[in-house]
Amino acid sequence: MQQIRVCTHAGPGSEPVIRTVPWPKVGRKAALIKVGACGVCGTDLHILKGHWPKPLPWPFTLGHELGGVIVECGDEFTEDFMSKPLTVGSKVMIPPLMPCGRCYYCIHYPQTANKCLTPVYYGRYLGFDKAPHMWGGWAEYVYVDLEMLPGTKIYKLPDDMSLRLGALSEPLTSCIRAFNRATRAGGFSWGDTVVIQGSGPIGILAVAAAKEMGAGRVSCVGAPEEPRLKLAREFGAEATVNIEELKSPQDRIDRVRKIVGGFGADLVMDCSGHPTAGPEGIEMLRDGGTYVEMGQFTDAGSIDTSWHRICTKDLNVLGSWGFTGNDLPLGVDMLYRTRDKYPWLKMQTIYPFTEEGVAQAVKDAMAMKTVKSTIVPWPELVE
Repeated sequence: MQQIRVCTHAGPGSEPVIRTVPWPKVGRKAALIKVGACGVCGTDLHILKGHWPKPLPWPFTLGHELGGVIVECGDEFTEDFMSKPLTVGSKVMIPPLMPCGRCYYCIHYPQTANKCLTPVYYGRYLGFDKAPHMWGGWAEYVYVDLEMLPGTKIYKLPDDMSLRLGALSEPLTSCIRAFNRATRAGGFSWGDTVVIQGSGPIGILAVAAAKEMGAGRVSCVGAPEEPRLKLAREFGAEATVNIEELKSPQDRIDRVRKIVGGFGADLVMDCSGHPTAGPEGIEMLRDGGTYVEMGQFTDAGSIDTSWHRICTKDLNVLGSWGFTGNDLPLGVDMLYRTRDKYPWLKMQTIYPFTEEGVAQAVKDAMAMKTVKSTIVPWPELVE
């Protein structure tokens, strides 16, 4: 059988190394997925910067935003998490989180199984040394095994859906869940005015999610103008605020309030990952509004703030961490339904699966030269 190439990093700040592993023997409840496209997530960048707060099994393969196609599967690998049939040739995506199904949160609060006490993650907590060594999306193939890792969830993509679109389903679902958190808390309704802090990939996806979920007016605060704020407007932001031009928090707050109408927005969502966004964002809200924090996936440090402002403004403040198993189809469905409505593929800058290509994809994402650096091992799968 042919050899398979996977990319590994030895630790924070290290350069990518592509290694070769043998074609695996596919188990009865397992499958081998050929990767069409895999995004570079902000979490990947934080890990490579050394910001991840938990121990990691270096060396390992990063990448968890992937769309791929099944090339081999066992006899008992027959359906996805939502009971859709799977066969060789099925297009799929796999979310990174594999909850254990047995801990306190998995059993008592399945709606927050994203807080599983002993989770396993593709592209994060599975080291390269664990056979068959294909545990992340920056690779030619990914291996899934429902017997070895029973928390694994596989989702079928529509047969005519681009695998590049499939690679966006994981980050988009995080945005959808965050808005649904606000809806269930009574903090987001049809026609509400929304401000998105951050114009990276999550911020731009959140603009589209807000529009599709009923927001009346959506604005975006971020930088740089090219390519990010310009693309945010193409995705439906009626106005953008450039933090490179308005350098003080008060100037940005004043500009947002002028855009949304004086009193402030109904909902502000932080997708920036910057710790100073919170105190600034709550001042962009009207009294009684809702602040949603979904961008702080790593501990970027504490900030000085006054909780009196949260109290006196009578605010809802919500955190949203990733998503759970039943959320994912919402992202897939939205991408497929709106595939011709939004310029999804403009988000992605394509890089080849080479050591130089992976290194450049990471470098450009860190420099904010791209919106979504995307690694494509097999160009013929996404053309």
